[in-house]
Amino acid sequence: MTQFLDSKSKQQRLFVLDTNVLMHDPTAIFRFQEHDIFLPMMVLEELDAGKKGLSEVARNVRQITRFLDEIMAGASKLEIDQGLSLDTAAKIALVDETDTIKYPKGRLYFQTHNKPYLLPENFSGAKPDNIILNVALALCQDSPERLVILVSKDINLRIKASVLGIRAEDYANDQVLDDVNLLYSGILELSTDFWETHHKTIADRNNSLKNLYYITGTEVVNWHPRQCLYINSNNIVEAIVKEKQLPETALVELTQDYRTSRYNVWGITSRNREQNFALNLLLDPDVDFVSIIGSAGTGKTLLALAAGLTQVLDHNRYKEIIMTRATMPVGDDIGFLPGTEEEKMTPWMGALMDNLEVLTKNDGGSWAKAATADLLHNRIRVHSLALMRGRTFLNKYLILDEAQNLTPKQMKTLITRAGPGTKIVCLGNIAQIDTPYLTETSSGLTYVIDRFRNWEHGGHITLRRGERSRLADFASEEL
Repeated sequence: MTQFLDSKSKQQRLFVLDTNVLMHDPTAIFRFQEHDIFLPMMVLEELDAGKKGLSEVARNVRQITRFLDEIMAGASKLEIDQGLSLDTAAKIALVDETDTIKYPKGRLYFQTHNKPYLLPENFSGAKPDNIILNVALALCQDSPERLVILVSKDINLRIKASVLGIRAEDYANDQVLDDVNLLYSGILELSTDFWETHHKTIADRNNSLKNLYYITGTEVVNWHPRQCLYINSNNIVEAIVKEKQLPETALVELTQDYRTSRYNVWGITSRNREQNFALNLLLDPDVDFVSIIGSAGTGKTLLALAAGLTQVLDHNRYKEIIMTRATMPVGDDIGFLPGTEEEKMTPWMGALMDNLEVLTKNDGGSWAKAATADLLHNRIRVHSLALMRGRTFLNKYLILDEAQNLTPKQMKTLITRAGPGTKIVCLGNIAQIDTPYLTETSSGLTYVIDRFRNWEHGGHITLRRGERSRLADFASEEL
């Protein structure tokens, strides 16, 4: 349900949609339930200008124009003036929705004639944003009995609308959570007497290598599959929920401790509890999807890469590692990059190269270093996200870095590339989003964390403690 609906108000609303809303979500016109939608002619002009190209925005523009074409099919001029029903087209557009679908009962209106210019003289009439503002202001005067709301992802446009007395709101239907602090962390601290006060039975007495227990109790109801549990007492207990069989019964496995050099993973050891949980999830063959979020220096890429190298080169569980990331520059873009796909992606893969230097420390001389580098080059592939559509990865270990810069639709496109035997690891920091119009609550990474938390083959962990250096830790906290 969109946040634009006020259950206390019976007044039907008229939403004027900005172009960037439709570019962001092509199904936005179907997300306002019983309220009406109005599209200014300038929005159609901007959609027409943005339809060319292979970008995600261009694909969204072409999709919304197809929706509009279906809605208008066979409609007369009189029917268009009276508003077109959104119900039938929504049943076609939202056929793959997983949630309960509430089809819109409102109507879609187009601007069919010019509106008088009502803006103050200091507003340029040639700017598209000001033209849309003028349309919204004219609607407020033409229909004083209706509540006209301008919906835009552009903050500046919403500010100008508010200055003119027009109610303006952000498009919030794509938000996964109301507050990012409610995001599933993947880890839960239990009371110090939990192990003694809850009924437990050994699940597999014949397998001494795995400590499996059935735990029964009222607290188990709120647990999720692959959730990380710990008891912070003298006898520290760390475990992961393997499955939920009944609401009050869960199968729990004690974790492997990777903090000691004896159980190192490609030469590295975990430095804190969260890193140890992360390695347990990354090395578990029954977990097909792992998401790890954390601030700079928490070890996300290093842990994922070390676990990947171990499973590719030591255990032969996967054929190769595929590394990719969203190519969003921090400052100015570096422009055109020559070469092959892998050569173009090399400047964006500094994190990969930095962590490989840590993992491939070799004191055997230049020949040994060259041999190790050649081996890793043959087993680690770097691919661009732009070329992922239509591909299928078989028995691959896929690492997606900077996943916070992807939209939910892009995340779906990438994750559905996974074939049999493939594991996907999504890394990111939702506090460092560089993509326009994406927020912590609407990021694709937030979306998959929330949707995968009840799947028994998916795991998530939030890394909170930085391990890069004392300088980086201080900068993360104070700057």
